[in-house]
Amino acid sequence: MMERRRAGYSVHREVLDEEAVDEMAEKSDTKTTLSEKVRESMRCSGPRVKSCVLGCVPVLSWLPRYSVRENAIGDLVSGISVGIMQLPQGMAYALLAAVPPVFGLYSSFYPVLIYFIFGTSKHISVGTYAVMSVMIGGVTERVAPDSNFMIWDNVTNTSIVDVISRDAERVRVAAAVTFMSGLFQILLGLVQFGFVVTYLSEPLVRGYTTGAAIHVIVSQLKYTFGISPERYSGPFSLIYTVLEVCSLVPQTNIGTLVVSIVSIIGLIIVKELNTYFSKKLPVPIPVELLAIIIATVISWQVNLEGKYGVDVVGEIPSGLQPPVLPAASLFGQVIGDAFALSVVGYGIAISLGRIFALKYGYKVDSNQELLALGLSNSIGGVFQCFAISCSMSRSMVQESTGGKTQVAGALSAVVILFITLWIGTLFEDLPKAVLAAIIYVNLHGMMKQFMDIPALWRSNKVDMVVWVATFILTVLFNPDLGLAASIGFSMLTVIFRTQLPTYSLLGQVPDTDIYKPVEEYNQVRQVPGVLIFRSSATLYFANAEMYQDALAEKSGIDITKILSAKKKLEAKRKRHEKKEAKKAKRDAKKSAPDTGEPEKPEQKDIAAIEVGDQPDPSLPRAVVLDLSPVNFLDTVGVKTLRSIRRDYGDIGIEVVLSGCQTGVVENLQTGGFFNDKVTKSCLFSTIHDAVLHCQSASTHSQEEEI
Repeated sequence: MMERRRAGYSVHREVLDEEAVDEMAEKSDTKTTLSEKVRESMRCSGPRVKSCVLGCVPVLSWLPRYSVRENAIGDLVSGISVGIMQLPQGMAYALLAAVPPVFGLYSSFYPVLIYFIFGTSKHISVGTYAVMSVMIGGVTERVAPDSNFMIWDNVTNTSIVDVISRDAERVRVAAAVTFMSGLFQILLGLVQFGFVVTYLSEPLVRGYTTGAAIHVIVSQLKYTFGISPERYSGPFSLIYTVLEVCSLVPQTNIGTLVVSIVSIIGLIIVKELNTYFSKKLPVPIPVELLAIIIATVISWQVNLEGKYGVDVVGEIPSGLQPPVLPAASLFGQVIGDAFALSVVGYGIAISLGRIFALKYGYKVDSNQELLALGLSNSIGGVFQCFAISCSMSRSMVQESTGGKTQVAGALSAVVILFITLWIGTLFEDLPKAVLAAIIYVNLHGMMKQFMDIPALWRSNKVDMVVWVATFILTVLFNPDLGLAASIGFSMLTVIFRTQLPTYSLLGQVPDTDIYKPVEEYNQVRQVPGVLIFRSSATLYFANAEMYQDALAEKSGIDITKILSAKKKLEAKRKRHEKKEAKKAKRDAKKSAPDTGEPEKPEQKDIAAIEVGDQPDPSLPRAVVLDLSPVNFLDTVGVKTLRSIRRDYGDIGIEVVLSGCQTGVVENLQTGGFFNDKVTKSCLFSTIHDAVLHCQSASTHSQEEEI
């Protein structure tokens, strides 16, 4: 192997501390005041108004430039394909939300049109989504349980559920929580809070959606077996539900189970064919649509409900619902659920939107996406829709079938409108077991996310712990409580990582101004007389004490012991001097003549105790604290640095700082680090400047001693 050629370079300049750099670069002290910032934000002009309008209503900026020749065919095919998928998924996910299936169609129409106007992603397909639907279902069944709608049936002399009243109330609850979640998203968008999604890391989102998928599967078991388990809510409700389902398995409706098994097998076979022939098929086979058509026809012809007791969809009203303001009396009961829905829906949509934006080279505005989803949900809530987000399966179909703009989404909404107005009633005999089967098969992508665990174990074990913990917390608790607990756990991992950073001593790479950890490089050597210390994390109250302890451990300098020994020696010297002074005074009195005049004591040599003013040669002359990884300092961090500089200075070791960012320098300034004795001359931009300063100071001190 050829030896790497080293490019020779030489820099001739003086050693510069922070004061010298500020003077040379003419640091500006002018800062924009709050009033100036407010005045600038309120300044109005024609171009600014135009930019604001186009930013708030993106359709006005891209639709006039829409290329019919390039995009129309792809968007048309994509829109029809996605619209066909919206039909079975909308009806199926309505079951998850515990509302009649037709409201899933409404949720696939109104919000999609609103997003077409205000959204910035060209490829995601918004609409009903399994995770959001199961969260809505948890709210509706908690606020409007079956037990609230029991009526007496004179025919059977038993209590039965008033399904019509129950469903009407659950629709009101779903609309209320959807409306509130939209308001939360709008509010967060207006205050530019789009960065909230940064708290939802990819391992957290994937672990959460996998855990929510388990809730989805368990919630559909009653439709698969044709049983009626008791509804549980709160922590560990999923475990109670599974135990309840297991106890009711002997009561399984055989007809419903057969329909479920046949539907699942048929869906899986056709989906596998879609995957196998994906390159040859221009458009994937609409397997869900074929399933509900075939199942509806068979159910109608065979009379599955009447002969075998198979539960069917039931009445589907034609037309659209008039707008109704959500019931304000329900807001207090669903406010927490609404906030969880707003965060989860936005996190999933923006994550997928950014993936497509990166792939196709355009930008997705995170704050505008909050506004778009917020308007979609709040307006959708008025039209009795339930909360929506982005579906990965539909988005992949929209992209693969040629969709290039938001027009594809608008066309899918038109397809749903056509179905809702004219042919929705044809699906009244559709077995609910088929919709449950569609949900199971569509969740296979989420189930594949279990493969994240071994991949994360190899790449980042902390992320794997976040994934597993999020999954467990989501499964044990409801999705809303699981999300809050998962975010809390994720934040704790960040705190733990900053509390347990890597501390290292740095040495110089020979013949360079580069400094690397001594323990990681064989050719790196410590600078004689200079100790260079670095922490891999920022310095704040949670790890300030550990920072001091690590410095003492790495340097081998026990400050407390040295200062204690020094104080004892100083006290001993003072006692000895005082004792010698008294002895000299006593001797002087004895040897004084009788004249009565005091005689000056004879000067004698007094043994003195050396306190050790000269530094211990085994100790370094200086310590350089590399603060380049530190991005802020709180008051505890500033006090820690001040304490280190004072304590080490007391034993003759100079402490200087290097690599301080501008914000850190300001923290030092406001935290009282600098005073009459400590100036910016102890701050250096680079480690090399700090080392050269320490070496020159050490040489100057040795010359003075000589």
